[in-house]
Amino acid sequence: MNHKTALITGVGRTVGIGAGIAHALAADGWDLVLNYWQAYDSRMPWGEQPDDVRTLTAELTAAGARVWALPADLGDPTGVEHLFAQIAQEAGPLEGMVLSHSESVDSAIMDTSLASFERHFAVNTRASWQLIAAFAAQAVPDGGAIVALTSDHTAFNLPYGASKGALDRIVIAAARELGGRGISANVLNPGPVDTGWMDGATRAAMTALQPGGRLGTPADVAPTVAFLLSPGGRWVSGQLIKADGGFSA
Repeated sequence: MNHKTALITGVGRTVGIGAGIAHALAADGWDLVLNYWQAYDSRMPWGEQPDDVRTLTAELTAAGARVWALPADLGDPTGVEHLFAQIAQEAGPLEGMVLSHSESVDSAIMDTSLASFERHFAVNTRASWQLIAAFAAQAVPDGGAIVALTSDHTAFNLPYGASKGALDRIVIAAARELGGRGISANVLNPGPVDTGWMDGATRAAMTALQPGGRLGTPADVAPTVAFLLSPGGRWVSGQLIKADGGFSA
């Protein structure tokens, strides 16, 4: 069987949304390039999980996928170039890409530092543009599919929300500019998914706002991404889709 290959960014932990998407794509027959950067996790409340990438790789391999786990600092202006050079050498051309990486540190208008603001835009916005351009440059004759994860956060999470808003515009532009190359591009908002960032009060508040009475999980988000990367989902393009269990209703 000739498997298609997809890149998923931001896959450093087995409990993350990227890991859930990886499992869904492996079940659909995709080979996978997993990008991660554990220096980011080490700065977060959950800390670095040094065995998670190896564990996830073993699980996906057991499911029948070929897997390449490639670290890259997407905050580095040269990070995407180096990542795609490795992908070309080791995995070959990509037909799918899921942008699930992020820099996410809470701060408001009055207490956001310049360094934090620039880091959020470097990772969430600039690197995403670079990834989309690199994907298009190596695209196979049939094109491919891009899905980027976004968020509605604004107040008190200023640099994250602002950089994600800019990401939305880039992805929608990609749907128009790259459609002639056979590339679809969509933004997916999964709503609140607790992958380790919520405290007890936040978890209770977000759960109370969910019509179904529970928070979303990576396994809830993954099937929508898998559909958008599938042949049947490729006619959907240029959309900001909310797959959030009704949270935004």
